[in-house]
Amino acid sequence: MSKDHVLILGAKSDMAMAIAHRFAKAGHPIQLAARDVQSLETARTDIAVRYDVDATVHEFDALATDSHAKFAASLDPLPQIVICAVGYMGEQSQNEANPQEAVTVMRSNFEGPASILGVFANHFEQRGSGVLVGISSVAGNRGRATNYVYGSAKAGFTAFLSGLRNRLAKKNVHVLTVLPGFVATKMTEGLDLPEKLTAQPGEVGDAVFDAVRKGRNVIYVRKIWFVIMAIITNIPERIFKKLSI
Repeated sequence: MSKDHVLILGAKSDMAMAIAHRFAKAGHPIQLAARDVQSLETARTDIAVRYDVDATVHEFDALATDSHAKFAASLDPLPQIVICAVGYMGEQSQNEANPQEAVTVMRSNFEGPASILGVFANHFEQRGSGVLVGISSVAGNRGRATNYVYGSAKAGFTAFLSGLRNRLAKKNVHVLTVLPGFVATKMTEGLDLPEKLTAQPGEVGDAVFDAVRKGRNVIYVRKIWFVIMAIITNIPERIFKKLSI
């Protein structure tokens, strides 16, 4: 029996690659999409040889939203599972000093991902099947002074995924929201992250694969983040605004 094709958007990140490997290990053909696809060729070959699955690469720019419809239409076959790992954290201090940098962060984490998943949502709804996965962030659960530009974009993306899930619930199209928390990747290298709160990319891959298989709606990669964010989101505003977190 043939396995469903899985499209990974933003495939160059450590998390995205770990997710690609986990689905390929289970026999799924993989479509890797990102800017500068030549940089994905080594990864494509590794996945194809290691797991004996079809693997292809596709040019994709999340910020070029006017190209998204054409990109989706170019895929043959249309994937059954689309996983959006597009994102750009940036630096909060630079976001404050340079409004254009803040716009790039917001577009990279909300506008671009929401646009492309909206395109695939329409295709999947018409077909009557499919799974859409969005990698969001716990940073979107509540705005904090240390990363509110990135966090606000992720908050928007989380809300978008929730609404999309509600819209498609009766259309046999499932939407999964992934909230990883801290993950040990190149992006976080050098940061002093607490070990108990920090997942490895492979953990994210396993969590996403398992959640897709079980039809989960929202997952925290490490369950302790559910407790942490429940506490943070319930701190009264008069107290919260005095904190430095």
